[in-house]
Amino acid sequence: MTSVYRPMSFFIETERLSLRLRGPEDAECNLEILSEHEGGTTRNLADVRDRLVKQNEQAHQSGIGFLGITRRDQGDQIGYCGLFVGHYSFDEPEIGYEMLRRTHGYGYATEAASAVLEAAFATGRQRVWATVPTWNTPSIRVLKKIGFRYDHRISDEQGAVMHMVRDA
Repeated sequence: MTSVYRPMSFFIETERLSLRLRGPEDAECNLEILSEHEGGTTRNLADVRDRLVKQNEQAHQSGIGFLGITRRDQGDQIGYCGLFVGHYSFDEPEIGYEMLRRTHGYGYATEAASAVLEAAFATGRQRVWATVPTWNTPSIRVLKKIGFRYDHRISDEQGAVMHMVRDA
């Protein structure tokens, strides 16, 4: 038996943020985020744009995806947040988010993740997962603020990863 879910809302507004399905117009912001990763990135703007086009198409097919985050007052893109099938399943997707470093510490990740979590449960899903490296204390704090709890931890050659879960 296949589960049927309503599509996730691809446009969400919060007090300070607008979130909408990412597309090729988000390539510059996404490339900046990738360049902030340890070791930077080998991708260029065209690669990132192509990847975002594919992700947008997949989101329309699956009903879940990543939303670009724009500050409503400033009108600038600052990151993304959304659902994806990672370590778990379509029925129990993972939430993921990344913000530009210059916007860390203002509660934007918490605000965006809370809104996406609400949108996830509005699709009819009963559980959402998150995986985060144990060294990423700020992300763990965000997840705890929006009600995620520790489930288990896995370690491999890349380090320890905490698996957290939130029920509807």
